[in-house]
Amino acid sequence: MSALGRINIVEEDPDQPDVVPLIRALDVFHSELYPAESNHFIDIAALKDPSVTFVVARIEGVAVGCGALVRQPDGSGEIKRMYIAPATRGQGLGRHILQILLNIADDQGLTPVFLETGIHNLEALSLYRSLGFHERGPFGAYAEDPNSIFMERKVPLR
Repeated sequence: MSALGRINIVEEDPDQPDVVPLIRALDVFHSELYPAESNHFIDIAALKDPSVTFVVARIEGVAVGCGALVRQPDGSGEIKRMYIAPATRGQGLGRHILQILLNIADDQGLTPVFLETGIHNLEALSLYRSLGFHERGPFGAYAEDPNSIFMERKVPLR
Protein backbone atom coordinates (compact mmCIF):
# COMPACT_ATOMS: atom_id res chain seq x y z
CA MET A 1 0.00 0.00 0.00
CA SER A 2 1.17 3.50 -0.77
CA ALA A 3 -0.35 6.81 0.22
CA LEU A 4 1.07 9.92 -1.43
CA GLY A 5 -1.01 12.86 -0.28
CA ARG A 6 -4.42 12.41 -1.86
CA ILE A 7 -3.18 9.47 -3.95
CA ASN A 8 -3.64 5.88 -2.79
CA ILE A 9 -2.24 2.86 -4.61
CA VAL A 10 -3.44 -0.47 -3.26
CA GLU A 11 -4.17 -4.02 -4.36
CA GLU A 12 -7.76 -4.24 -5.58
CA ASP A 13 -10.13 -6.40 -7.59
CA PRO A 14 -9.84 -5.62 -11.33
CA ASP A 15 -13.53 -6.13 -12.11
CA GLN A 16 -14.87 -3.23 -10.05
CA PRO A 17 -17.25 -0.93 -11.97
CA ASP A 18 -14.84 2.04 -11.76
CA VAL A 19 -11.73 0.00 -12.64
CA VAL A 20 -13.03 -1.89 -15.71
CA PRO A 21 -13.15 1.36 -17.76
CA LEU A 22 -9.41 1.85 -17.14
CA ILE A 23 -8.67 -1.61 -18.53
CA ARG A 24 -10.95 -1.01 -21.51
CA ALA A 25 -9.35 2.39 -22.16
CA LEU A 26 -5.94 0.70 -22.26
CA ASP A 27 -7.26 -1.80 -24.80
CA VAL A 28 -8.62 1.03 -26.96
CA PHE A 29 -5.38 3.01 -26.64
CA HIS A 30 -3.24 0.07 -27.78
CA SER A 31 -5.71 -0.99 -30.48
CA GLU A 32 -5.42 2.48 -32.02
CA LEU A 33 -1.60 2.31 -32.02
CA TYR A 34 -0.90 -1.31 -32.99
CA PRO A 35 -2.39 -4.09 -35.12
CA ALA A 36 -4.33 -6.82 -33.28
CA GLU A 37 -1.48 -9.34 -33.56
CA SER A 38 0.82 -6.93 -31.70
CA ASN A 39 -1.52 -6.50 -28.73
CA HIS A 40 -0.98 -8.94 -25.88
CA PHE A 41 -3.94 -8.21 -23.65
CA ILE A 42 -4.61 -10.07 -20.42
CA ASP A 43 -8.33 -10.11 -19.66
CA ILE A 44 -10.06 -9.36 -16.38
CA ALA A 45 -10.62 -13.05 -15.59
CA ALA A 46 -6.86 -13.65 -15.88
CA LEU A 47 -6.16 -10.58 -13.72
CA LYS A 48 -8.22 -12.20 -10.95
CA ASP A 49 -5.95 -15.27 -10.88
CA PRO A 50 -4.13 -15.81 -7.55
CA SER A 51 -0.81 -15.50 -9.39
CA VAL A 52 -1.59 -11.86 -10.20
CA THR A 53 -1.24 -8.79 -8.01
CA PHE A 54 -3.40 -6.01 -9.45
CA VAL A 55 -3.09 -2.49 -8.03
CA VAL A 56 -5.23 0.57 -8.56
CA ALA A 57 -4.22 4.21 -8.15
CA ARG A 58 -6.96 6.46 -6.80
CA ILE A 59 -7.04 10.21 -6.38
CA GLU A 60 -9.59 11.20 -3.76
CA GLY A 61 -11.25 7.81 -4.27
CA VAL A 62 -11.45 7.98 -8.07
CA ALA A 63 -9.68 5.18 -9.99
CA VAL A 64 -7.13 6.82 -12.31
CA GLY A 65 -4.50 4.15 -12.95
CA CYS A 66 -3.62 0.50 -12.63
CA GLY A 67 -0.93 -2.11 -13.10
CA ALA A 68 -0.38 -5.81 -12.55
CA LEU A 69 2.40 -8.19 -11.59
CA VAL A 70 2.05 -11.75 -12.87
CA ARG A 71 4.05 -14.38 -10.98
CA GLN A 72 5.35 -17.00 -13.42
CA PRO A 73 5.93 -20.67 -12.52
CA ASP A 74 9.68 -20.30 -13.21
CA GLY A 75 10.07 -17.68 -10.45
CA SER A 76 10.07 -14.66 -12.74
CA GLY A 77 7.48 -11.90 -12.88
CA GLU A 78 5.85 -9.94 -15.66
CA ILE A 79 4.46 -6.41 -15.53
CA LYS A 80 1.12 -6.07 -17.33
CA ARG A 81 -1.75 -3.60 -17.64
CA MET A 82 0.14 -0.41 -16.76
CA TYR A 83 -2.23 2.47 -17.49
CA ILE A 84 -2.82 6.02 -16.28
CA ALA A 85 -5.92 7.97 -17.32
CA PRO A 86 -4.88 10.81 -19.66
CA ALA A 87 -6.25 13.56 -17.40
CA THR A 88 -3.96 12.48 -14.56
CA ARG A 89 -0.74 11.81 -16.45
CA GLY A 90 2.37 13.77 -15.56
CA GLN A 91 1.95 13.38 -11.78
CA GLY A 92 4.29 10.41 -11.37
CA LEU A 93 1.49 7.87 -10.90
CA GLY A 94 3.00 5.40 -13.36
CA ARG A 95 6.32 5.52 -11.53
CA HIS A 96 4.62 4.94 -8.17
CA ILE A 97 2.53 2.04 -9.49
CA LEU A 98 5.57 0.42 -11.08
CA GLN A 99 7.69 0.91 -7.96
CA ILE A 100 5.02 -0.78 -5.84
CA LEU A 101 4.80 -3.71 -8.25
CA LEU A 102 8.60 -4.05 -8.34
CA ASN A 103 8.77 -3.93 -4.55
CA ILE A 104 6.24 -6.76 -4.44
CA ALA A 105 8.31 -8.70 -6.98
CA ASP A 106 11.42 -8.13 -4.87
CA ASP A 107 9.62 -9.21 -1.67
CA GLN A 108 8.50 -12.40 -3.42
CA GLY A 109 11.95 -13.09 -4.86
CA LEU A 110 10.71 -12.85 -8.44
CA THR A 111 13.64 -12.41 -10.79
CA PRO A 112 13.96 -11.38 -13.45
CA VAL A 113 10.93 -9.17 -14.01
CA PHE A 114 9.89 -8.88 -17.65
CA LEU A 115 7.58 -6.65 -19.64
CA GLU A 116 6.50 -6.09 -23.20
CA THR A 117 5.53 -2.66 -24.45
CA GLY A 118 4.93 -1.02 -27.79
CA ILE A 119 7.44 0.95 -29.81
CA HIS A 120 5.26 4.09 -29.67
CA ASN A 121 5.02 4.17 -25.85
CA LEU A 122 7.97 6.54 -25.44
CA GLU A 123 7.04 7.85 -21.98
CA ALA A 124 6.59 4.28 -20.72
CA LEU A 125 9.93 3.23 -22.19
CA SER A 126 11.66 6.11 -20.42
CA LEU A 127 10.00 5.14 -17.14
CA TYR A 128 10.96 1.48 -17.48
CA ARG A 129 14.58 2.32 -18.26
CA SER A 130 14.76 4.70 -15.31
CA LEU A 131 13.74 1.85 -12.99
CA GLY A 132 16.37 -0.58 -14.21
CA PHE A 133 14.76 -2.33 -17.18
CA HIS A 134 16.83 -2.98 -20.27
CA GLU A 135 15.91 -4.27 -23.70
CA ARG A 136 16.15 -7.94 -24.59
CA GLY A 137 14.58 -10.38 -27.01
CA PRO A 138 11.16 -11.99 -26.65
CA PHE A 139 10.49 -14.01 -23.49
CA GLY A 140 7.95 -16.64 -22.51
CA ALA A 141 5.33 -17.23 -25.21
CA TYR A 142 6.04 -13.93 -27.01
CA ALA A 143 7.37 -13.98 -30.57
CA GLU A 144 9.55 -11.38 -32.26
CA ASP A 145 7.33 -8.43 -33.25
CA PRO A 146 8.42 -5.20 -34.95
CA ASN A 147 5.88 -3.29 -32.82
CA SER A 148 7.09 -4.69 -29.49
CA ILE A 149 9.95 -3.91 -27.20
CA PHE A 150 10.78 -6.60 -24.66
CA MET A 151 12.50 -5.62 -21.43
CA GLU A 152 13.77 -7.16 -18.20
CA ARG A 153 15.06 -6.08 -14.82
CA LYS A 154 17.32 -8.47 -12.93
CA VAL A 155 18.46 -6.36 -9.99
CA PRO A 156 16.04 -5.61 -7.11
CA LEU A 157 15.19 -1.97 -6.45
CA ARG A 158 16.28 -2.19 -2.84
